[in-house]
Formats: sequence, structure tokens, C-alpha cells
Amino acid sequence: MLKLKDLTLHYGHSQILHDISMEAKSGEVTCVMGCNGVGKTSLMKAITGTHARSGGQMWLDGQEYGMDSAHVLARAGIASVPQGRDIFPLLTVRENLETGFSCLPRDQHHIPDHIFELFPVLRDMINRRGGDLSGGQQQQLAIGRALITKPKLLILDEPTEGIQPNIIQQIGEVIKLLRDQGEMAIILVEQFFEFAYGLADQCVVLRRGEIILEGAKETLSREELLDGVSV
Repeated sequence: MLKLKDLTLHYGHSQILHDISMEAKSGEVTCVMGCNGVGKTSLMKAITGTHARSGGQMWLDGQEYGMDSAHVLARAGIASVPQGRDIFPLLTVRENLETGFSCLPRDQHHIPDHIFELFPVLRDMINRRGGDLSGGQQQQLAIGRALITKPKLLILDEPTEGIQPNIIQQIGEVIKLLRDQGEMAIILVEQFFEFAYGLADQCVVLRRGEIILEGAKETLSREELLDGVSV
């Protein structure tokens, strides 16, 4: 579903990503791992178009995309749940979900039932303001909003950060369900090793903006991965 070749990214004169080549396949969870500051979020920004990459190539569902804007890539099928969630605190849950309509034709401007089946709390709080929700509820809202867009590629950046354990477990079950449906590729950026390792089909480990380890989980030992993500 997603293929990157020799992707580079700079912030000013500083090079953050160095020749990143990787793939994310439909029906699989690709975990991007590494400690703070290695370039994980920068890589997600390059994929989503929220920060222009400096070089390299990117394909989504077989079509190559150049330096396209985030809006173009969202319409193409890339949905992101960013670190920090970025929900609209003064909008209601319903209004937050409806912001996903901007990627869809007008005849699809409705909230599908399966969003509430995945996250029942959103139905219960449909008229509550986003800022009044707990951190875990906001995370569920952010994922639900991303799913409204019917993505081909779903990116989850640190979805467990600051979330209570029972919500982490629920989010994990949702990720498994979405993977098993086989309709999208999922990239999971995560520092919570046990959560990431339990969900991963493919692993990509970054260090100083470079891939130092990658492959199917069954081909990599737990010790290799732990060593790769350690400081």
C-alpha cells in the first residue's frame, strides 16, 4: 500500500532523515520504533505531507506522489492520528468526527455505525465538547475521526501516550480488528515496547534518522529489537 524509497527530510540546514526506504502492506501493522528524537514523527510528517520531504520517492496504492500537500494526500487515502491527538476542544464529538467529511464526496457525509461500534463512548458523548473528554476518550475520538475518511493507510503516532491501561487495551483490540479486515495498511509509531511488539507484523527501527533494523517480526528476535530501541 505504501512504498518509500530514499526519503530524506531537513529542518533548515539540519538533515533529520537519511535515505529511508520501507513498505507498509495492507492487512499488516508496521511498527516504527526507536527512542525519542530519532525521527519517527518527522517520518510520519513526510508521509502525510505536513512537512515536505527533501528528496526520495513515495507511492500509495501503486501511484507515485511528489511534494503533494497534506490535503491531497488525505484525499488519496492517508489518515493520521498525530501525537497529542489534535482534536478540536471547542467542537462537539459529532463536529470533530464530521471534520473528516472534507476528504469524502458529499453523498458520504454521514458517520457510519461502525465508528460507534468500535468506540461506544463516542455515541454516549456525541454532544459533549472534545475538550471535556478524558485523554483516553480524546484518543478514541481522534482514531474515529481518522477512520471517517475511509483510509488506505492509517498512521497512529504514539496512541498510548498518557492513556489509562484499559483504554490502551481497547485501542489495541481496535487495531487488531482493522488489521484483520485487510482493507488498510497501518503504521504504528510507538515507544511502549510491549504494546508495539504485540501488534507488529513488520518492524522498522530508527536511530539518528536512519533505519538500523527492519523485517517481519518473526525474523527478528525480541532481544534484537530491544537492543535497537535502547539509547
